[in-house]
This record gives sequence, C-alpha cells and structure tokens, in this order.
Amino acid sequence: MRILIYSYNYHPEPIGIAPLMTELAEGLVKAGHQVRVVTSMPNYPQRSIYDKYQGKWYLTEERKGVIIQRSYVWIRPKPGVVTRILLDGSFVVTSLIQAFRGWRPDVILLTVPSLAVSVPAALLAWLYNCPVLLNLQDILPEAAVQVGLIRNKLAIRIFEALEKFAYHSAHKISVISEGFVDNLVSKGVPKEKITCIPNWANVNVIRPLPKQGNSFRTAYHLDGKFVVLYSGNIALTQGLETVVKAATLVRHIPEIVFVIVGESKALQQLQQDCQTCNASNVKLLPFQPREKLPEMLAAADIGLVVQKRNVVSFNMPSKIQVLLACGRPIIASVPLNGTAARVVRKSGGGVVVPPQQPQALASAIVELYENPEQGVSLGQQGRKFAMNHFAYQKALNRYEALLTQITKKPNHNSLIELQQFSDL
Repeated sequence: MRILIYSYNYHPEPIGIAPLMTELAEGLVKAGHQVRVVTSMPNYPQRSIYDKYQGKWYLTEERKGVIIQRSYVWIRPKPGVVTRILLDGSFVVTSLIQAFRGWRPDVILLTVPSLAVSVPAALLAWLYNCPVLLNLQDILPEAAVQVGLIRNKLAIRIFEALEKFAYHSAHKISVISEGFVDNLVSKGVPKEKITCIPNWANVNVIRPLPKQGNSFRTAYHLDGKFVVLYSGNIALTQGLETVVKAATLVRHIPEIVFVIVGESKALQQLQQDCQTCNASNVKLLPFQPREKLPEMLAAADIGLVVQKRNVVSFNMPSKIQVLLACGRPIIASVPLNGTAARVVRKSGGGVVVPPQQPQALASAIVELYENPEQGVSLGQQGRKFAMNHFAYQKALNRYEALLTQITKKPNHNSLIELQQFSDL
C-alpha cells in the first residue's frame, strides 16, 4: 500500500504522539509499504520550533525509508484558545500544500489531535478517492474542556463541530482504549466503525535491565538510592505538585529520591514548588535522548503515573505501556474509576492511589520501599502483561490489517461530509 500518515507530531519530538507515529510509520515501511508523513516543524513539548528547523516554510526529509514532509506552523510559548486556533489553522493550510507534493495514497491515516486536520484529510480523501483511518489518541474537545483548557463557548462549539465532522468523514476509527469506544458510541458513532488498538511499547527495546552499573544512575549520582521516577509531559492534567508534596513526606528516609524528567520550561515552575516545600529529595532533569530511554527507565525502582482528579475517565497515558514493559512497579495516582486505573489493576503491575492525595502516594511509595520483593513481583507481572497485550509487533500487525481491510472496501465519499460540515 501507499500510506499517507497525517500527524501533527513526529520525530524528533521525544514524547507523546510523535514516538508512536514514528514507530508506526517505520514499521509499515519494514513491512513493505510506501509511507509518507505530512507533519509540522518539530516544536513539542517546548512549544517553539526546534533550532534546526527555524526559518523554513517547507522541508522534506527521509528517515528509515519514510518520506517526511514538514511545514511551518504558527506557534507561541503560552497555550490558549486563540493560539491553539491559529496553530491548528496554520497547519491546516501549510500541510495541505505538502500533502499534494507526492504520490497518490491508497489510504490516509489521520491522527488526532489536532481535530482541524480532519478537514484537509477529508478533502484529500475525496480528491484521491481513498479511505481515511482516523486514529484517536485523545477525545477533543471533551478532555480539554474538563480540565479547563478550553472555556470559551464559541470555541467549544467550533471544536465540537470539528469532532462530529472527523467521526463522520472517516471510513474507520481506531481508538486506544475501550473507554474511547463507549464515549464514541454514546455520541452516535456506529460501533462497527470503531476498532480498539491500544498503544504499544517496543518490548524488545524497553525491557528489564539491571540497576547495577546503570549509566543513568551513575550520571546523576543515584547509585544506592531508591529511585521514584516520573518522566513525561508536565501540564494541567498531571498535577506534579502532588509528587513534590509526597516527596516532602518521606524526607526522613534519605535513600528515597524522586526524579522528575520533563521539558526545561515546565521544570522551572516545579523548581519553585520544590523550594517552597523544601523538597530537597527531588531531582529535576531535562528530557533524555530517545536512545537512552531504556537505561533511564531501568534506573527506577518505581515508575509514576500521575493525573488530576478532573481528568476524563477515558484518558489513557501511553507511559503505562512503557513502564509495564520495563519491568518496574507502577504507582498510579489517578482517578479510581478511569481507564488508567483499570489497566494498572488488570496488569497486576502496580498499585492505584487516589489522585491529588500526597499522603496516599507517599504511603504507597514507602510500602514498596520497605517490601522490595513486592516491587519485584509487581514488575514481573507488569512485564508479562505488556508482552501479551502491548507488544509493538502485535499493534503494528493490527494496524496493517485494518489499513488493508479498508482499502478493499468501497471508498467513502468525503464530499458528502464536507457538505455536512459546511451546514454546521
């Protein structure tokens, strides 16, 4: 097949959707398909275009057999409704030009966020007479509204219209958890249109490694310490201040050290929180190169998953699969009835505590510190679950099969959906 992947995020962005779409694209090339990716100039998570890509409107690269077609986006450091609309709007316009610069696809794989890209994807699908597979990594605007990222009523209506259009114009929709399925069905999306393919971890790369002689531990003077690790996005949905407060509650145990790895600007606010709380047992470190991820994860005794209590129940952080794969126990400070909590419990690879309760988090950490054999057992169960349910090759095979399936069906006429959208 000739597969066009429309994804705002891609390599070299280190976290979030980018690594997933990069591995998917490269895996499809290895499976014998032609893949080109229409994406933005890399800018996440620092919300500024990387130095190497500044001053360019368009750039085409090739990496591991994937043609990467980048376009300029209007982006500013501080997020907001207006900046988000301008960001999405700029990508819609500039990316469409790139999408026409290349071979005709047999199928389009569109990943969301962002919702606005469903419009050029539908136009391309109509012009090329090919189907669209909509890959939902988040359900917008619902998730953003619930945590307070979007409050403007007009903006909410616009995003809801885009959401409806995206679901209707897609030939098939792939989602990352069963909670997504329930949400979409409640909005009138036919269940037969939805396929659940969880995000994955490359279990051959992310695997249990010894702590002895670990280069990450040595580099950051963590040898002999009990390391509690959080690595990933630091935003409104996480509430990392809970981790800082929990750290202050275990200062009496000098062996326990908290390591938070994230984007440099986001760490600045956490640094102030640490100083205010006198959390001297917290190390704040910048993102590590992707190739060092296995060593960093293996340096931990506990991996943290943290969410605020107002996060939507269907949210499923992709870091869960990665932490399970590395064979370290998880402590998930997440909504107790949410998808993240259910997966951690089902995996047997960790424990769940109520969100935004530092005492509960601190108690769970001390429990594993004092019972290392329990941590080993949880890590082993988590690793086994990851291999059975979240292996990269299994997910890749399912995506390949789904893409093959929809290219063999009568193509969806997106012109009808474009007309429906214009009537909203």
